[in-house]
Amino acid sequence: MSLPSDEIDQRHLDAIADADQYPYWYDGANEPDSNPTLVRTENCDLCVVGGGYTGLWTAIIAKERDPSRDVVLIEAGTVGGAASGRNGGFMDASLTHGVGNAMARWPDEVEILEELGWRNLNDIEATIRKYGIDCDYERTGVIEVANTTHPGEYLDEVRAEYQLLTEWGYDVEWLDAEAMQAQVHSPIYTGGLWSKSTSAIVDPAKLVWGLKTTAERLGVRIYEDTKATDLKRDGIGVMVTTPLGAIRAGKVALATNAFKPLLRRLANYIAPVYDYCMVTEPLTDEQLASIGWENRQGLSDLANQFHYYRLTADNRILWGGYDAIYYWGGKVSTELESRPETWAKLSQHFFETFPQLAGVRFSHVWGGVIDTSSRFSVFWGRAMGGRVSYALGYTGLGVAASRFGAAVMLDLLHGRNSIATRTQFVQSRPLPFPPEPFRFVGIQATRWSMDREDKTGKRNLWLKGLDRMGLGFDS
Repeated sequence: MSLPSDEIDQRHLDAIADADQYPYWYDGANEPDSNPTLVRTENCDLCVVGGGYTGLWTAIIAKERDPSRDVVLIEAGTVGGAASGRNGGFMDASLTHGVGNAMARWPDEVEILEELGWRNLNDIEATIRKYGIDCDYERTGVIEVANTTHPGEYLDEVRAEYQLLTEWGYDVEWLDAEAMQAQVHSPIYTGGLWSKSTSAIVDPAKLVWGLKTTAERLGVRIYEDTKATDLKRDGIGVMVTTPLGAIRAGKVALATNAFKPLLRRLANYIAPVYDYCMVTEPLTDEQLASIGWENRQGLSDLANQFHYYRLTADNRILWGGYDAIYYWGGKVSTELESRPETWAKLSQHFFETFPQLAGVRFSHVWGGVIDTSSRFSVFWGRAMGGRVSYALGYTGLGVAASRFGAAVMLDLLHGRNSIATRTQFVQSRPLPFPPEPFRFVGIQATRWSMDREDKTGKRNLWLKGLDRMGLGFDS
């Protein structure tokens, strides 16, 4: 069997024909009431710009560190309406998009970065318990799956990762073909690496709304439909301008994800990329039995263009990834959240992975934009004499890392010397992307080259050149 092929037949199209084009997570969820728009000038100690995970964690941690601190959060749309409320719900302990990426970029800091990531995930779990956030949190681990289409080199890399994680004392298990089939059954699976405690799954919308409720209970004032349009110095603080009001703040934390940054120079460091996914109807007991998956781990394959998938609380399969689309000029628009050709391709790949589920239909299909950086992980910085800080560039792995990003951003804002702020990981920045048209051409060439590597196992001259420049497109 070959995966993926180019043969999309009518069965694959029929499976998505009646799907609703909006995130499954929004169905039946207990969404909190909307917040007012800012229509006056307000004062505060800290203004947080952005109502996704990073912004909410920033507000919460700021109040936990100093309950007397006056914190205002503004969001251009609705809290959790962008990436934070529509992702796959994977929480990974890695802050660096995997051990391999950390080894390539910060080899002397890998162990401390892994430790910081482990603590961060534990802190998230403790926060969920402390504030009673109902978000279907399950710490089931994740399996990196090898299948019949992956070159042998990919499996060798994962074996090396297994040896390293074992030496560090991580709870990991190497799965040969038989053991992999015992965990989750697919005719194309040939093995896998199960990291048992470094990953969790969660309902992302319930999490972001739970964080919003928590922030408000701690005293954070939240305004929705309030877009920050400008930043400028204001005495010893910063003035944040919005369409109908303004905020005078002592400090400002920017958590704007893939959207146009308020600090213009940051636009060169972020490439907005669209990711697409889908969710099946609930599986029957017989369908579940045909695939196993009793331990409910998150799954992803080893390829550059990979799929990620998991079970939801009501036993649907969320299936996404593979296509990562950059549009000319870094365009960001709600229209781009719809891409039927990608959903058709994902449907085809799903049934090639699980042919025993023939006849299952998809109930929801959607897309969203993520903030990609050239180092595949969050980066930080300060501006306006230290009055402003930012955390950006999670590259699709921000559900857990956003809490760490928020904590470090606050450390930088307030001059707090921590283990994290002393690392090169925090102090360094990614290489900028080139301007158009070179950015668009380069990204398309990279996608083509990664697809070729997935099929042949060979890294071409283009990818090798990017490696030498420190861009390292390998995920």
